[in-house]
Amino acid sequence: MKTQVAIIGGGPSGLLLSQLLHKSGIDSVVLERQTKDYVLGRIRAGVLEQGLVGLMEAAGCADRLHAEGYAHDGTLISYGDEMFRIDFKAHTGTPVIVYGQTEVTRDLYDARDAAGGIIHHEVSDVRIEGARTNSPVIHYQMEGAEQALRCDFIAGCDGFHGVSRKTIPEDVRREYEKVYPFGWLGILSETPPVNHELIYANSPRGFALCSMRNANLSRYYIQCRLDDRPEDWSDAAFWEELQRRLPAEIAAALVTGPSIEKSIAPLRSFVTEPMQWGRLFLCGDAAHIVPPTGAKGLNTAASDVHYLWQALTQFYQTGSDTGLDAYSSKALARVWKAERFSWWFSTMMHRFPDQTAFDLKMQIADLDFLRSNTAAQRAMAENYVGLPY
Repeated sequence: MKTQVAIIGGGPSGLLLSQLLHKSGIDSVVLERQTKDYVLGRIRAGVLEQGLVGLMEAAGCADRLHAEGYAHDGTLISYGDEMFRIDFKAHTGTPVIVYGQTEVTRDLYDARDAAGGIIHHEVSDVRIEGARTNSPVIHYQMEGAEQALRCDFIAGCDGFHGVSRKTIPEDVRREYEKVYPFGWLGILSETPPVNHELIYANSPRGFALCSMRNANLSRYYIQCRLDDRPEDWSDAAFWEELQRRLPAEIAAALVTGPSIEKSIAPLRSFVTEPMQWGRLFLCGDAAHIVPPTGAKGLNTAASDVHYLWQALTQFYQTGSDTGLDAYSSKALARVWKAERFSWWFSTMMHRFPDQTAFDLKMQIADLDFLRSNTAAQRAMAENYVGLPY
């Protein structure tokens, strides 16, 4: 089989790139390790920057997003019983949109199906050959048979554990990582959200986040130990701990109920450089991971997709490889800013096991400064709604 762009990974970034390339008249084939049902069953965050909304519009996939998504003009931050609001609209003129990542993926699947896009599921033993030549080949197993996909370019959208990043030789790539000494225990419940905007809470007992999917589906998180297991936490224990970490007025308004999903996510910051090697280009979690504080994971992957889509379109329309040559440096410049924001927000909002009394005073001083300083609020708002591409 031959295509122009081979995309490894059928999550939202791979599907979005495939659909955008289709709109530019560029053929692609997507290879996905899991089944379609598995991909659509993954529960992920759903705070979308306007840049990602714009890409969904360009891909022709934004109708349901606009009909069902919730525009959030700000967010609430609490510490103890103190609470203040960062007004995104006032500081940037732009909201964020709350729309589940699963729904983004579903919309992209529908668009690729409607366009006759080729997506191969349940592929295994993926190997990349000739990434530094003009004719790369991807070898893989599907339905018990060896397959070969020849292409002009490869987009590695296959996540941290995928083959794409590991194809770049170790003496070429440099990796940067910070592992946080805690995780997030999250539950999904069929309950109305406690507030129409997100609440980020700093508490002496640890971080908490009140989020939502829609008017009757809420997503809540609490900071937990790395060695905790979801089964260690009953629903009652979770709700009790969450209420302890929220301001009294919010805790009193919280509607509780049975969880329909419960999981623990570790937190890490990770970046690999460069994000390209020959004709292999990394996108999203294959190249970088951010803590979920501030919801930058999917949005940073989307900015990678934007740069790669634009570079590939330029190449096929004009023959110029200027955009392709600049992809890694351009993507990384924005990635590191997103990493900085996620690191800063995580450091300010969580309790660390080795924090001293001085560290805690500095954390509260940071929160007090953010609460009272317009310039600090504007800087946070600009980062939260998304820096320009």
